[in-house]
Amino acid sequence: MTDDLKQIGDDLPGRVVDPAALIEYQDAAVVSRTLIKKPTGTVTLFAFDDGQELSEHTAPFDALVMILDGQVEITISGNPSKLAAGQMVIMPADEPHALRALGRMKMMLVMVRS
Repeated sequence: MTDDLKQIGDDLPGRVVDPAALIEYQDAAVVSRTLIKKPTGTVTLFAFDDGQELSEHTAPFDALVMILDGQVEITISGNPSKLAAGQMVIMPADEPHALRALGRMKMMLVMVRS
C-alpha cells in the first residue's frame, strides 16, 4: 500500500467526499485506487481513458458497478448495456463480463465476497 493510498483510506471514515475526485485520468490508461479491502469485499475506484477496456472475464463474486463520470458499455453474458454517470449495474458471480469506456469514464466497483 502506498503512503498516498494509506492516507486516503485513513481520511475517509466519517467524511463526505466526491468519489470521482479521489482518482484522476491518465492518457491511454486504466487507473485504479482501492478504498476498502477486507476479507468480505472491496471498494475500488477506476478511471478509464477514452476507449480503454477490461476484456471479458469472470469473477467468483457478485459485483456492483456505479458510474461516477462519463459513459461505459458493459457486456454481461453477451448482453451489452450502456451506462452513464449516476447509473449502476450488478454483475453476477461467475457470469462473463467486459467493459469499454465510451469517452473518459470513472466508476466505483463494489465486490462482495460473502
